[in-house]
Amino acid sequence: MKLLRLKITDPDGFRSLPTGFEHCFRTEITLGDEGDEFAPFVCAGRNGSGKSNLLEALAAIFYQLELLRVRRSFLPEVFQYDPVDNPQGIKEGAGFPNAFELEYQIYPSTFSLAALGRLATVRVVKLKDESPRMYWTNAQEFIHLADGLGEGGLCGEQHRDFLLPDFVVGYSSGENEILSLPFFKMRFIQFDEYWTSLREGLPYPGRPETRLTYLDSSFSQAILLCNLLFAGDGREELFTRDIGIEALKEFRIVLKRYVLLNEAQARPFIRPIERSTASSDEAFWMGRSAVSIDHKTGLYQLDVLRLLEEQNPKERRMSQYPLDALRRCATLEFYDEATDTLILDYWVNPATQQAFRESFSDARTLFQAFQVLLTLNLYTVSDQLKSDLYRSDSQYVSETVPKLASDERVMRFKFVRFAKKGVKEALMLKSLSDGEHQLLHSLGLCLLFRDTNSLFLLDEPETHFNPDWRASFISRLRQGLRGREGASQEMLITTHSPFLISDSKPEKVLVFEKDRISGNVTIKHPEFNTLGASINKITMNTFGKRETVGGIAEALLDGFKARFDAGQEDLSALVDEIEAELGDSVEKILLIKAIQDKLEEKQKGA
Repeated sequence: MKLLRLKITDPDGFRSLPTGFEHCFRTEITLGDEGDEFAPFVCAGRNGSGKSNLLEALAAIFYQLELLRVRRSFLPEVFQYDPVDNPQGIKEGAGFPNAFELEYQIYPSTFSLAALGRLATVRVVKLKDESPRMYWTNAQEFIHLADGLGEGGLCGEQHRDFLLPDFVVGYSSGENEILSLPFFKMRFIQFDEYWTSLREGLPYPGRPETRLTYLDSSFSQAILLCNLLFAGDGREELFTRDIGIEALKEFRIVLKRYVLLNEAQARPFIRPIERSTASSDEAFWMGRSAVSIDHKTGLYQLDVLRLLEEQNPKERRMSQYPLDALRRCATLEFYDEATDTLILDYWVNPATQQAFRESFSDARTLFQAFQVLLTLNLYTVSDQLKSDLYRSDSQYVSETVPKLASDERVMRFKFVRFAKKGVKEALMLKSLSDGEHQLLHSLGLCLLFRDTNSLFLLDEPETHFNPDWRASFISRLRQGLRGREGASQEMLITTHSPFLISDSKPEKVLVFEKDRISGNVTIKHPEFNTLGASINKITMNTFGKRETVGGIAEALLDGFKARFDAGQEDLSALVDEIEAELGDSVEKILLIKAIQDKLEEKQKGA
């Protein structure tokens, strides 16, 4: 996928992006000059300059497009807005840009032989208070795929699916919730889809049915497990080179059988019995054995494992039913009656890895199976709270969702241990540093989605890296995203690191500036060649930091300069004092040179 142009036409703008904001990422002409080599857009600027707002705008646009697709099969009632029948529903664009234009190119996910290897050009237009419309502007170049298009190449449902990116992947390394909002809403839609399938006993594809995927820290263990279980094709090299991880040794999956629900949450799972045959109110509501009364709390308890098992038909592909496939791959399985949990233990060796390869087609398929099961941990959120979340435009929406204790989760990982160079005993994943976690997470998610036509939105993914890791991060990303022919990824990274800019060409560097009075954001490219530029030059020109030293050192230099300008110092003694007090820097060298030039003048005058 390759972005071409974004324009905000909403009269109210979006966040700090004003109405009329427009950015041209590339033209179709310059796209041909790029070649196939991956290079992310590096979004740089001072804190609060609006970098994350650009990423959020893109995520919000694809969120709205995804709602159109999901609506065909399932969507919570709150989204079914109708001014007469359901005025409480969500209007188009609620909480997100209500009018915009977006253009991009992408390899269609459905090809004819004549179209193989050719990029489709897509234009998305949303007018205020209307649904987004997609246009396939170069459909005439694709044989047999342009049938059924409307006027101007307007796409119907049959074309929309294969002209959207395979995935829109979001990641934020810190507490920044600006980017997460559309992803967070989509996560609950995914939960509702799967929860409905369990409740109705319907088949499920074994993966989230929506494209938006927000991979926060809760997925770190799953990302590492999937990549190491499918080690090969250079996957393990990215982890070994910087962190020294050699091999996965063991891990455990814990699945909780019963979860407690109130009556409103439990009622959809209960099959009603005719009143004439019911002997009591309890008999009326206890139509399915998957639901029972917990006599200690008086709440309803739902047998989640039973529902997962009932969902599996006799004829099935294992990868479509994650519980069945995971049990087949386990080294040891037992049921802990004290905690009512199913325990699946894995001692990882070549036979274990082969079992996973036979049960799951690739690492991403396994990861998506983990996603489906981990989604069940949202079961405590009420329908009312979910409706409020769907309507919300708050950047802190995740704080309203209760955090489950580990023993209340439907699924969790334990004892994830691996071998590390120079360490005798196997280490737990949690023993790694913050920077090591970030590197594993960011590189790991790229490896999982490298064979797809996807959009990656990474918000400051290298905040905990040391300078060496920051300097090599772009190279690592390139290595991780070497995928198959006919797949391409677009990536936007927000950063405050000059190292990422130094590894990028000027046309791939977006410098953000925010007007102090209006708050509006503008984007420009650097006016110098950033590729290979020194860190000092980038820091001064991009982040407005004119000095290359810290604040305390800068104050000391200012003091020495003031003493020199006063003209009352022994200049030789002053140079010695500066040398003893401060380490080497450009500012120190320039000050000492000025003092020495003054000494030479005095000596010549004498």
